[in-house]
Amino acid sequence: MENTPPARHPAPAQGARGRVLVVDDDPTVAEVVVGYLHRAGYTVDQAGDGPAALTRFAAHRPDLVVLDLMLPAMDGFEVCRRMREHGPVPVIMLTARGDEEDRVLGLETGADDYVTKPFSPRELVLRVDSVLRRARAAAPADGAGPLSGGGLSLDPAARQAYRDGRGLALTLREFDLLAHLLRHPGKAFGREELMREVWGWDFGDLSTVTVHIRRLRGKVEADPARPRLIRTVWGVGYRLDLDEEGPGTPADADGAGAGDRSVVPPTGGRPR
Repeated sequence: MENTPPARHPAPAQGARGRVLVVDDDPTVAEVVVGYLHRAGYTVDQAGDGPAALTRFAAHRPDLVVLDLMLPAMDGFEVCRRMREHGPVPVIMLTARGDEEDRVLGLETGADDYVTKPFSPRELVLRVDSVLRRARAAAPADGAGPLSGGGLSLDPAARQAYRDGRGLALTLREFDLLAHLLRHPGKAFGREELMREVWGWDFGDLSTVTVHIRRLRGKVEADPARPRLIRTVWGVGYRLDLDEEGPGTPADADGAGAGDRSVVPPTGGRPR
């Protein structure tokens, strides 16, 4: 991990940007991350294991959690699940391995982003900024009123979603993704475009979008294996069809085309 101190510049007022809970059992990593977040203007709480993280979470509800995957006593997946039981909170997972299985499982647990160790603390701060900015902008941007179609209905102000009158348990990012698709029915979006419009990122691993589409299908489709609402547009990306007539398209190739490649920022450097 890059340990070079950032260039000196006037720091924002402490805590002005929100509260972040950092959960990592490596004291060196935790110290560097906490220091960078402090200098970026965040109030930071810290925990070294799962039980301590849940105690801190209950005592001071954070605006965002930076959560290590490999923790003693209770792994990051379980910690994330237990936190989510108390309502949505943005989570960025840290993982020592770049295994796709771990990344996908983290995203499926409800994480909004992940960072693979070793990483640049500056990049992590940028990701914290991005995830929080999107979470805070969601309510004002959604002020256009309720959305509906194809048996789906969303109330952006209340952050509630329904399928044929049945409540849907959507994560923060799943809700934003479905709302975006409902605002543009019939339009095909590439994964890069969805990442930019929904996540607010100009960089990142495009499998993030793929995993969220798959999870969203599991919650809104009658048969997620042959989706009739969120369709794959081969070579392009995905499209929301509010007319459910006709057979569903197989969902076994969510890559949405060979030309749609993942872009991952270089390890230890700023995203480009």
